[in-house]
Amino acid sequence: MNTHAPSFFSPSVLSASALGRRQFLQRTAAWAVAGAASAAGLQHGLAQAAPKQSPAQFTPPPMQAREVAPGCYYVEGLSALGSPENQNFISNAGFVVTSESVVVIDALGSPALAKRLLAEIAKVTDKKVSHVVVTHYHADHVYGLQVFADLGAQILAHQAGREYLHAETAQLRLEASREELAPWVDAQTRLVQATQWLEGSQRLQVGDTELQLELLGPAHTPEDLAVYLPKQRLLYAGDLVFRSRIPFVGQADSRSWIEGLEKLLKFDTEVIIPGHGPVSTEARKDMQLTRDYLLYLRQTMGKAAYDMTPFDEAYAATDWSEFEHLPLFDAANRMNAYNTYLLMEHEQD
Repeated sequence: MNTHAPSFFSPSVLSASALGRRQFLQRTAAWAVAGAASAAGLQHGLAQAAPKQSPAQFTPPPMQAREVAPGCYYVEGLSALGSPENQNFISNAGFVVTSESVVVIDALGSPALAKRLLAEIAKVTDKKVSHVVVTHYHADHVYGLQVFADLGAQILAHQAGREYLHAETAQLRLEASREELAPWVDAQTRLVQATQWLEGSQRLQVGDTELQLELLGPAHTPEDLAVYLPKQRLLYAGDLVFRSRIPFVGQADSRSWIEGLEKLLKFDTEVIIPGHGPVSTEARKDMQLTRDYLLYLRQTMGKAAYDMTPFDEAYAATDWSEFEHLPLFDAANRMNAYNTYLLMEHEQD
């Protein structure tokens, strides 16, 4: 997925100083919609013109379950954008083997990946998957859900995820993914509702294992959820934590995201499975990477928005040296900064 904004909707086209803040936000939002529609149309046309490829033409990226605490495993996605070549394997997923059954955390970015995750689980245990906990409804974490739903697993998610699933954005994203990620995401790939929508944090007891489901949204998304295992002192953090790469900010509420990270820092955690990146045994250090990046975006783009400095000018004047070495900086940072610029305009309005 191309994360760069189309050039015709560059914020330098119009200075915030020439308009009231509210009018400026309304116009830039309209440009964003137009730009996204145009880019999607272009991407669709290119995909239609390209020859269709079969799964046999691709060499799947490796997947291996790693045990990071007794009974707790994860598979690590690539630090890359989703593509047909990598089956959209760009996020992490986990599973916990209890005395009774298996609890999966996130379902990966395509049905093919979910089936491969099931194969990894089968190497560890012959117990069935009874639950899938969805940390949030971004495509790279949920397009494999239908595989588990078809097996009869209970799917748990934050109730705010319902709003996304019923929004036009979710269907448009799926339609685009059917082109961009074919043949792994196709006409048979569907969005899956939770069987239980959570209204607050709760304890989930499965066999001999206690899992604490902590609702922390709105943050990275409105429906962010983390899974903490107190006995193992292990946290499946979802996309509240990115490790060794630039976070994807999107339409995040970065102020609440930072508050969510502060809450997670209070847990007695020894091991963190981030939504993206390798396992961490340095909880505070790795949570702080995500937090510090968000704080820097808010500081720099907030000042620019307050001073009504045009975005392009502000972005060019910002020192990004602390973060530009991280994977996906070139792909994600400019859009992260732009979305934060608009967010800070809104907060100051």
